[in-house]
Amino acid sequence: MTTKQRYQHIIEWFRVNVPVAETELHHENPYQLLVAVILSAQCTDKRVNMITPKLFEAFPTPEVMAASTSDEVFGYIRSVSYPNNKAKHLVGMAQKLIADFDGIVPDDVDQLQTLPGVGRKTANVIASVIFDKPAMAVDTHVFRVSDRLGLTTNSKNPLQTERELVKYIPADLIPRAHHWLILHGRYVCQARKPKCYECGLTEWCRYFSRKESDV
Repeated sequence: MTTKQRYQHIIEWFRVNVPVAETELHHENPYQLLVAVILSAQCTDKRVNMITPKLFEAFPTPEVMAASTSDEVFGYIRSVSYPNNKAKHLVGMAQKLIADFDGIVPDDVDQLQTLPGVGRKTANVIASVIFDKPAMAVDTHVFRVSDRLGLTTNSKNPLQTERELVKYIPADLIPRAHHWLILHGRYVCQARKPKCYECGLTEWCRYFSRKESDV
């Protein structure tokens, strides 16, 4: 099986079996999603969704967030991972958003990365989810699943994985494919105990093929 054929089979399976694939982070606008994605770094979406309602009530706009202090924000996000750093990032992000972008979340990946707390993965999520751009965000789930399935070959880091995925996945499907891979990694192809016998992709999965040959 060629790499191109593997991609074709896997993409078609997802298209048929997972027609709807969206972010699980609750948000109502670009600003809210940006805040939620910053908070989600090394933290579960479930935990983020638990704290954001009160956070968004207290800081409903970038202007309000920018006028606050990291200590104020910390009080609302203390239960997420690295709350001190994230509180500083959120205030800094809001201040830069006001100063450089008139309070409007930019749609450009490079511009997004100028905001405090926003790396390439976060920028790609915003570009993809909000602006439907062909930006492939690679988190731990996407990195792991892509490697196991055989969509990537000896990828050493997220950027290498991103480049391989966008090479083979049609641009119009990339925003959805990002969530296909994340959700598959979250609920089926889990890190410690992948649920291979519940997975519909085993026919084309490099990891499963090697696992079976070792039995």
